[in-house]
Amino acid sequence: MTSAKARALSGIQPTHDSFHLGNVLGAINQWVALQESHDAFYCVVDLHALTVEVEPALLRKRSLVSFAQLIALGIDPQKSTLFMQSHVPAHNQLGWVMECLTGFGEAGRMTQFKDKSAKNGTDRTVVGLFTYPMLQAADILLYQPQYVPVGEDQRQHIELTRDLSQRFNARFGETFIVPEGYILKSGAKINDLQEPTAKMSKSSASQAGVIEILDTPESNMKKFKSAMTDAGREVKFDEKEKPGISNLLSIHSAISGTSIDAIVSEFDGKGYGDFKGAVGEVVVEYLKPIRARTLELLEDSGELTRLMKAGAEKANAVASETIAKTYEAMGLIARG
Repeated sequence: MTSAKARALSGIQPTHDSFHLGNVLGAINQWVALQESHDAFYCVVDLHALTVEVEPALLRKRSLVSFAQLIALGIDPQKSTLFMQSHVPAHNQLGWVMECLTGFGEAGRMTQFKDKSAKNGTDRTVVGLFTYPMLQAADILLYQPQYVPVGEDQRQHIELTRDLSQRFNARFGETFIVPEGYILKSGAKINDLQEPTAKMSKSSASQAGVIEILDTPESNMKKFKSAMTDAGREVKFDEKEKPGISNLLSIHSAISGTSIDAIVSEFDGKGYGDFKGAVGEVVVEYLKPIRARTLELLEDSGELTRLMKAGAEKANAVASETIAKTYEAMGLIARG
């Protein structure tokens, strides 16, 4: 049955043992909201994780953890199509088609490839990283979404996807919906607790300032109590002069729903210690049920497998129709 809602699609890589607070507040919470108004498709893009050296048991574990965390954070398999990328063979099939539409120079200009190949050297850069954007375009176009919720840093990938869909349609006839980037609202800018001028990231040199949703409450509280602050004792929002305190104010406000001005008033005359402890309490209480639900799902492997299978079936139904239409348009003979 065709949904009357506009379709949206996005994905996340299973490259770490836990999502962090920046992932949740920057993207996933907005995915949760979108599923109420859109026909949402969300996937764990495990094939993309192969562009770096992988340890099989660790990749398997992280893929399951990512899938479980998305559910725990509010992605409802009854409202959204939630699936593993590798469970849908058409991703690879359409990925090859997109590679055959993309110019070598065009692919070489993609920022991620340029940055990583420059850092690691061409001999240590796999071909998969070069063709990664074409597979990403296939991930999107398979499901014919009108919108792709992404951060500003993914705009180049969306533009390539649009170019490839338009190029295919011009050469072979109208086949793909040309998607639009749904640039996620900036929301709260969540920075590292130890380097408050840098974005919270799992690639940080130290994890001491990264709040992971599957860490114990005690571990996360310790990170907040040791968060980097600024000169003086006044709790006020000033990103230039007080980046540490401003970051903590943004985190508190994003989770509690209390305005930054109201939080500043609450801590007028109080010290940084009281304030850091209060922010930690807000975050820890917010994460407790999410962590518990994730661990519950991971304990019930049968239920997790059932949910992955159901999501894959829904995704395959849409993807198979798209790849059949694509092959026919290109002149490839149907298997029959």
